[in-house]
Amino acid sequence: MKTPLILRASALLAAALLLASCATGPSPAELDAQFAAIMKASFRDEGIAKTDRIQQDLGQQACSAGKDPDDAIAKRIQEEALASIRWPQGGQYIGDWRAGERLAQSGRGMTWTDTSTAPKDNGGNCYNCHQIDKKEISYGTIGPSLWNYGKNRGITDITAPTAAPIVQYTWGKLWNGKAYNACSNMPRFGHAKLLDEQQIRDLMALLLDPKSPVNQ
Repeated sequence: MKTPLILRASALLAAALLLASCATGPSPAELDAQFAAIMKASFRDEGIAKTDRIQQDLGQQACSAGKDPDDAIAKRIQEEALASIRWPQGGQYIGDWRAGERLAQSGRGMTWTDTSTAPKDNGGNCYNCHQIDKKEISYGTIGPSLWNYGKNRGITDITAPTAAPIVQYTWGKLWNGKAYNACSNMPRFGHAKLLDEQQIRDLMALLLDPKSPVNQ
């Protein structure tokens, strides 16, 4: 049976070995580099889906690090995202809600089996994260319900000047949601060129036009 002195010595030796292994182990930067190499080796170009998609910008890096970014980084992400928003030409924010509804219900686009990266060939896939219509029986809950989006925000006439704060906010949210929430899960439709300006106008109409089924 080991004496207390021997037990103490064994514990001290184990602690020393542990510290030594920590001191000689890979640094955080080395671990990051190893992980990046693993990621790169795990994917390949296939059709229109290229491996450049796994390259992360500041917002993606900061928001996938296992903890929320600090206030300074979050502020920088939002400021850069806000600066990236391209506001609609001629101040025309609203399109056709019918086209917007088709976009919102379409999940097509940007997969390796597709043949085009053109925004006109993509859907908005909105139903995957949001309830759009009360009649829907299947929809995602990652994002809030969009039912009565414009009605609840006091939009009663889209022929009136459309530079109201909620209209600008909605456009910005669709273009680059990180402008308002550094770690937003919203697809950056405009920033990432997933949808073009007219398609975003049509989604705006779906959300804000009093005649849209969203606002009935």
